[in-house]
Amino acid sequence: MRFLIISHVVHKINGCQVFAYGPYVKEINLWIKQVDEVVILAPQKSDLLPNPIDLAYIHPNIKIVQAPEIDALTWLSRLKLIWNLPKIFFELFIQMAKADHIHLRCPGNMGLLGCLTQIFFSKKAKTAKYAGNWDPSSPQPLTYRWQRNILSNQFLTKNMKVLVYGDWGIGNKNLLSFFTASYTVNEIEETPLRTLDFPLIFIFVGSLHHGKNPMLSCLATAELVAKRIDCQLHLYGEGPERISIQNFIDQRDLKANIFLHGNVEGPILKKAYKASHFLLFASDSEGWPKAVAEAMFWGCVPITTSVSCVPQMLGNGERGELIDKDPVLMASTIEALLNNPTIYFQKASNAMKWSREFTIEKFEREIQKLLKE
Repeated sequence: MRFLIISHVVHKINGCQVFAYGPYVKEINLWIKQVDEVVILAPQKSDLLPNPIDLAYIHPNIKIVQAPEIDALTWLSRLKLIWNLPKIFFELFIQMAKADHIHLRCPGNMGLLGCLTQIFFSKKAKTAKYAGNWDPSSPQPLTYRWQRNILSNQFLTKNMKVLVYGDWGIGNKNLLSFFTASYTVNEIEETPLRTLDFPLIFIFVGSLHHGKNPMLSCLATAELVAKRIDCQLHLYGEGPERISIQNFIDQRDLKANIFLHGNVEGPILKKAYKASHFLLFASDSEGWPKAVAEAMFWGCVPITTSVSCVPQMLGNGERGELIDKDPVLMASTIEALLNNPTIYFQKASNAMKWSREFTIEKFEREIQKLLKE
């Protein structure tokens, strides 16, 4: 089988290996285990070296077809996009015609162009992973709404399974409620529930970007410190908010309470989850947030915003806490659980039990079913 992946993720070549964003590659490696040949149509930068969060594809027969990075944020970038569009569509048509199975990664700019092009290949086997928020009632960028509308339209999009996070009760044969996974069955181990002793350990995992709101976690930690509650926040990830967070730490004299760790490898992150009492994660929008599922896997109770399928993941509060984007509310939620440790332990236990149902082995079995259809 010739398996075509269309993605906006930037790929890096280092020697004979192809690298990209680690969580994405970890999943893709499960898809391509089942196929003979892999073609990836995506942006490529040969001058960039992999960073600690990147992983290499594992496949003996893999080819990268370079596509330009697409954005339309400035007039210059829009002109470049108009110039490049005919070439991109031509390459999409050529590669889709050669493919046995077309796999789109959405939402994204390349995903949108792939959505449009796949309309002309109604007889090809196709899957699309929609990694964003599918909730029809949520505010979405226009290009995201276009992708959702095309993928769910059973007249335009045929022979397609669209993997979406959450169960939205939509009777559409194109859509398949799905999940993602980070850990194997062999990684499941007896994990004692944390006692609520001090210092309380909080963790934030994700890009340090305004959409993820890492500063809100910092503000909540500062609220608790001001109340003389001994606590620490450990942030894992990189992004443009790092400078403002570091300034906040310096200005508030929180060097003993808030720590920036940057991007780290999986084993280090796993150890951090196991040592943490709470995940503080107040993102604006998510699909299936891995940070939430991973924290739950290790009995770390998530305190998070009610976006996308997160309420379903948390059992509407049975496996964690759903809050608005308010650092004072986040801090008071932690205080309430400190005063009710029995509730905390029950939520931690429920979270661990639920998350451990979604292993890599289960994920791989579901992928195998899709590729055989």
